[in-house]
Amino acid sequence: MRETDTRTEPGHVVVIGGGIAGLAAAHHLLQRGARVTVLEASDRLGGKLHAGEITGVRVDLGAESMLARRPEAVALAREVGLGERLQAPATASASLWTRGALRPMPKGHVMGVPADADSLAGVVSEEGLARIARESELPPTEVGEDIAVGEYVAARVGREVVDRLVEPLLGGVYAGDSYRLSLRMAVPQLYEVARAGGSLLDGVRELQERAAARQAAGPVFMGIEGGVGQLPLAVAESVRARGGEIRTGTPVTGLSRDGGWTVRTAEGTVQADAVVVALPAPQAARLLDTLAPAAATELRTVEYASMALTAHVFRRDETDLPPGSGFLVPPVDGQRIKAATFASQKWQWIADEDPELVVVRTSVGRYGETEILEREDGEIVEISREDLKSALGVTAEPVASRVIRWNNGLPQYPVGHQAKVARIREHLAHLEGLAVCGAAYDGVGIPAVIASARAAADQVLQGTGQLSVNPGETMFGGAGQ
Repeated sequence: MRETDTRTEPGHVVVIGGGIAGLAAAHHLLQRGARVTVLEASDRLGGKLHAGEITGVRVDLGAESMLARRPEAVALAREVGLGERLQAPATASASLWTRGALRPMPKGHVMGVPADADSLAGVVSEEGLARIARESELPPTEVGEDIAVGEYVAARVGREVVDRLVEPLLGGVYAGDSYRLSLRMAVPQLYEVARAGGSLLDGVRELQERAAARQAAGPVFMGIEGGVGQLPLAVAESVRARGGEIRTGTPVTGLSRDGGWTVRTAEGTVQADAVVVALPAPQAARLLDTLAPAAATELRTVEYASMALTAHVFRRDETDLPPGSGFLVPPVDGQRIKAATFASQKWQWIADEDPELVVVRTSVGRYGETEILEREDGEIVEISREDLKSALGVTAEPVASRVIRWNNGLPQYPVGHQAKVARIREHLAHLEGLAVCGAAYDGVGIPAVIASARAAADQVLQGTGQLSVNPGETMFGGAGQ
């Protein structure tokens, strides 16, 4: 058993949680001159960013791409030496498996909302197309402080657009229900359009014009050779190289404050000047129960969706995939998988791993959908294969298949989530030297999580006078994405 660590050195911050949020916070703290200890309960770092392999082919077993239009994730990758391994998708053209066929994803859309109806034939009915054409004649839709994505979009262009376009795209990001998800949090650019009033389609066209002007800045998404799961490993290596300590297999059992902070683990206690809690909401709630019961109560109301990924490896000469990066599946069509990614076509580095093999990833599970996730791995593999056969005609026996489950992996952002996060932080404001970060708060994408981590790090640095820092240093998930 490790002896109790009773040292209290100026500038010592304990980061609880070794996912990308905790590691990014630690990296930023070290750059600012703090001493850092990261405590991770499991034996693996990285959380939902998990690089693995199947039959010798490396593949992401969690999130596989990073939004590049926000700078935080790509900048951090470069910061920790992964710049030369950043890769744009080899193809970004995705399809919808809907109405019994694969159909091209409409161009010029914002999270499934089209700029016009021209590319929706076969996806939306004639009645639905006529409904879209009348959108500009509608009076402004009142959205107030927040509104559900599905409610707003359906009011403007009809439920078919929501059910067949918005739902599968949001499902790939949140595994959620668009009729519950907050427009303000999930699609903030459309929230701004809604707040301005007037035509949604005109607003989407304007957003598309801005996006086209940014095309020269580079691709929308980026991956990493070897998998996005390489990012937390590289950040951890950088943390250690800068003198930070990382302990895995070290769950935190308690947290108390008496001048400084005492972090309790099964191995002993660690004294700190400040603490960053980079845990999912339920675990954060348990840790903060005594210190901030009102914040803990709010954290317990954050809901999560579970999902499972299946990775199949097929022989290339036995598998004829259509062009593109994969397809999304509208829930209204009643299929069981919600998406398929042709990983070997989307990422050149996977194709290069073994040119004789192809990798296809599928996913199942949405918010409130539990029955399919209660099945054995073998059943989920068969469900995936049956749907791939129906969608693509793939009948080949896989060389290997692997199921990866992410139980309670994706926090949900229902209407009012932003206000809830504000209340949580207000309830924590009296705890000087403590901050929270992660996917439960300000965004589930990798760049948003890293931004959340940096903000938490800056908060504890600014709020704890004992910390010795150098203020001159700063740092900077599906087929349809």
